[in-house]
Amino acid sequence: MPPLSVVVAGASGFLGSSLVAELRARGHRVTTLVRRPADGPDESTWDPYAGVYDRAVVGAADVVVNLAGSPTLGNPHSEQWAQQLRDSRVTTTRVLAQAVAEAERRPAFLAGNGISYYGDHGAEVLTETADSRGDALLTRVTKEWQAAADPAVAAGARVVVLRTAPVMDHRAAPLKQLRLLFRAGLGGRLGSGRQHMAMISLHDWLGAVVHAAEHDTLAGPVNLCCPVTPTNAEFTRVLARELHRPAFATVPRAVLDKAAGAMAPELLGSLNVRPAALEAAGFVFRDRDVTAVLRAGL
Repeated sequence: MPPLSVVVAGASGFLGSSLVAELRARGHRVTTLVRRPADGPDESTWDPYAGVYDRAVVGAADVVVNLAGSPTLGNPHSEQWAQQLRDSRVTTTRVLAQAVAEAERRPAFLAGNGISYYGDHGAEVLTETADSRGDALLTRVTKEWQAAADPAVAAGARVVVLRTAPVMDHRAAPLKQLRLLFRAGLGGRLGSGRQHMAMISLHDWLGAVVHAAEHDTLAGPVNLCCPVTPTNAEFTRVLARELHRPAFATVPRAVLDKAAGAMAPELLGSLNVRPAALEAAGFVFRDRDVTAVLRAGL
């Protein structure tokens, strides 16, 4: 296919920088949005909180990707952390969605989001048509995050909502921290361990997002997760085996509820998710289950 012109917000993060490298390796032209003076033609300065961006840059793009957002790793008992988590995602998405809506030749909009949208559904299999349940912090944030893309949807742009599961890679959270914990012999099951734990390898996440950029028939919510979602107990067993360490410990639910605060539902809730939209669009996963995902990530 001919090279695409892609604008990426959030390119300084682990996923963003990895995506920029992948897009460029495939021959696409990438402009990154930065919150400092631009350094060369491949960067463009913006300030989402002031609504400032170069309309010509967005208007000339074929695809706009928003991966901006503060880290989810932080103090789960801090209201300031929670507010920044929400604002950094919702504000950037809203600004870019409006920019896409106002562009004369509307680019596609790949709007970052999270698998926490669904909330705890137990063992129920979840495709993109499943409902959202509960009022856990990240569930609330992801719903607002998705709604912030509505101006682009209303304007008729192709919008893909990237409902991303935790990306397992040794260079980034959560696997970076879990690897250290398990290697120290402190790894173990969370609560009952029966909760399903969605995840995806970096290889497949990159492939899926590039697929969404390159295929103009894909639109709407898209689950970015491996096709076979493990339980927490299965994940614990496989990670311990791959690291050649025991993992006999169990962290009781009551301890997690207190220690993890607003993030406890993310550790104890169950998301048995399937990437139905991606598979229907012809995307082929390389790392289909927890063993393949962890081997790729480690």
